[in-house]
Amino acid sequence: MLDPILLRKDLQTVVDRLKSRGVDFDTERFNDLESRRKSVQTETESLQARRNALAKQIGQLKAKGEDASAVMAESQALPGRVKQLEEDLAQLQQQLNDMLMSVPNLPHPSVPVGASSDDNVEVRRWLPGQADADGNPAPLGFEPRDHVAVGEPLGLDFDTAAKLSGARFSFMRGPVARLHRALAQFMLDLQTGEHGYTECYTPYIVNSSTLFGTGQLPKFKDDMFFVTKGGVDDGPRTDEQGNAYVREDQYLISTSEITLTSYVRDTIVPAAELPLRLTAHTPCFRSEAGSGGRDTRGMIRQHQFDKVEMVQIVAPDQSYDALEQMTGHAETVLRRLGLPYRVMLLCTGDMGFGATKTYDLEVWLPAQNTWREISSISNCESFQARRMQARTRADAKAKPEYLHTLNGSGLAVGRALVAVLENYQQADGSVLVPEALQPYMGGLTVLRP
Repeated sequence: MLDPILLRKDLQTVVDRLKSRGVDFDTERFNDLESRRKSVQTETESLQARRNALAKQIGQLKAKGEDASAVMAESQALPGRVKQLEEDLAQLQQQLNDMLMSVPNLPHPSVPVGASSDDNVEVRRWLPGQADADGNPAPLGFEPRDHVAVGEPLGLDFDTAAKLSGARFSFMRGPVARLHRALAQFMLDLQTGEHGYTECYTPYIVNSSTLFGTGQLPKFKDDMFFVTKGGVDDGPRTDEQGNAYVREDQYLISTSEITLTSYVRDTIVPAAELPLRLTAHTPCFRSEAGSGGRDTRGMIRQHQFDKVEMVQIVAPDQSYDALEQMTGHAETVLRRLGLPYRVMLLCTGDMGFGATKTYDLEVWLPAQNTWREISSISNCESFQARRMQARTRADAKAKPEYLHTLNGSGLAVGRALVAVLENYQQADGSVLVPEALQPYMGGLTVLRP
């Protein structure tokens, strides 16, 4: 959520920066709510001050033995009005918060202004072999097949998945299932063993409060898979201590960014414990409501896929160093796998809702003769922390300040499998096993149909 103080102090700058993202901020509504809030708050403070003055006056009159009934009558009339004003103020504040919950983060000044992925800027690329005339990886030397054609003889089965669940699911068995598992284990071992991340196991189902905190709700509700509806009429609920509670809506996670980042929700993390580096391998579930029928063939865009996620939670002055570091951590995975990739700085119109700056890693797919996203690393600054009330404090006497949160794929396992199948395919239909994965494959160096 945006900083309300920044909105009050420099609204036009906020409006201009949001416009670079293609977002028109409703200044009229904001100014109306803010004006009413100020009015109610001013009256509340005035009445509270009057109540304190009357209490003092009553004490003075009684001490002198004088009649205080008129002053007491005025004083007794104030609490009702103050209570009503406090309720009005809470309602106005909630309306402001609801409005800001749907407003994306502000882009960092270093982010290029643009409307779509066509305006993203290439930062660098890495090729493990020769390049062609366009600077892309040289051709394989034979007509490349896509990952579906390469993978099906190795156990990649979309027909069974469709029978079990429908479109955009996959069923794996045998060599390709083992390769998929090897990729996830390799990524986890690299992030924990060399990059200092703590491995976590997190829930796959979360409540709506958690999703509001990290920014998936309310804007992306249609992209989430709904599990249970809270508050249904099936009788009162109590916890183990007998306290009544209302059950919240629950959803399948679309990424473990949600659960890892929410580790610090409603907490104050001592500065000495920062940075926190967390990683997890989880399935991710996305309805792909806005995909418009794109990438319906194969594993590129599925309802269920695996990902090794990286999250860093850092002090505010460290987040941009952490962004570069995390991008390097994701790049290391691709380099160890020997996969060609490039790093793209996303423009204002292509960034995610909560991001202030994002790098995408795009891997080369020979069958498509193009680059495809395999990782996205974002700095959210205090945007998520403000929604989660996640703060840090330098010492016991210091004023708390909001943490900065960062997240990135390290990597998307399914897309990594796609890249390995396509880049390591051989003319006879076999697939070479990248050297980094061979220890996880029992020493196998090649997979054969």
